[in-house]
Amino acid sequence: MDVLRGFAVLGILLINIQLFSMPNAAFYNPTALGTPSTLDFAIWSMSHLLADQKFMTIFSLLFGAGVLLMTTRLAEHGAPAARVHYRRMFWLLVFGLAHAYLLWDGDILVLYAVCGFFVYPARGLSARGLVALGVGMLAVGSLISIASGILLGGESPDVIRIWTDEFWKPPPARIAAEIEALRGSWLVQLPWRADNSWEFHASDLWSWGIWRAGGLMFGGMALLKWRVVTGERTASFDRNLALIGFAAGVPLVVSGIVQNNATGWNVRDGYFLASQWNYWGSILIALGWIGLALRVWKSGTALWLVNRLAAVGRMAFTCYIGETVICTTLFYGHGFGLFGQVNRVGQIAVTLSIWLLLLLFAPLWLERFRFGPLEWLWRILTYGRVEPIARAVATSTPVM
Repeated sequence: MDVLRGFAVLGILLINIQLFSMPNAAFYNPTALGTPSTLDFAIWSMSHLLADQKFMTIFSLLFGAGVLLMTTRLAEHGAPAARVHYRRMFWLLVFGLAHAYLLWDGDILVLYAVCGFFVYPARGLSARGLVALGVGMLAVGSLISIASGILLGGESPDVIRIWTDEFWKPPPARIAAEIEALRGSWLVQLPWRADNSWEFHASDLWSWGIWRAGGLMFGGMALLKWRVVTGERTASFDRNLALIGFAAGVPLVVSGIVQNNATGWNVRDGYFLASQWNYWGSILIALGWIGLALRVWKSGTALWLVNRLAAVGRMAFTCYIGETVICTTLFYGHGFGLFGQVNRVGQIAVTLSIWLLLLLFAPLWLERFRFGPLEWLWRILTYGRVEPIARAVATSTPVM
């Protein structure tokens, strides 16, 4: 699970880098800033096809599996599993709110904490029961989006224009205001970041987030019970999971891109209706990535990379926040102020550089310390006691 978690944390940056470095609308709509070049559209399409919602899906599945695994172990040792779990989620919520309002409005920790509060009681269901519950929740989120798109289609052109101008294809003045705000000082950025965070927490979290992430967490519990994410299934199972996941998922996601091209990248189809191809296809592709990663891990190839991914996975919290600190320093005004100046090719280069940095940093840290710094702080707050973070140094007794 550490390898998969590290893989997911790094993969998420392929998507987040767009939100860190350019106006948000360009993440959802590649035509938001004007007609894209062939290369820019190709990069957007490949990231949408292979990364958008895929690594968030993997991380959500693993989060659900982790809740089940940790609470089961606590219960086996006679510890108050529920109390520890809910205290852990409370502090994750605090971390997430601080992250969202003080650092970056693309935070996902608040959503995970909220979902963590309500997925816990279902941990005793059978794997099939968890899958049924998860698919049901995912379907609710999908139906909300489809219904919203249908209702928007019946609105007046003025209402549709408001939706378009707000976030899908903002006018130049709004784009310029976003760039100016995020190139400003931390205090100048704060109102923009707070508005976006509050909009997500007050609206999107409930209309989309909990249905998507919560449903996937139930699925992750099922995958743990089926011994998939622990790597205990056969190599042929992993191979088939990868083949079926990609073979079934890729055509679905491509269909969404084709539909958007056919309908001219309008907000109703692009955000609400055509997005459903990726909503469901991303789950299949995420399972394909899991199968592929497990296959590589079991084959014993690229051990240098696998071991480093495991270290990143063990420090997933620290590395996730670390990506925020690095990227906001690069792109926002309190740092180098490169927001809106780095094209999609440059974003890929920055992503690869951060991957390399984290893959080098995490193993070096864990050679000396038992936990990542944020993981350690989270444990202290959860268990109410300070644990030693440094690894014990073996000493030899001198021979007399």
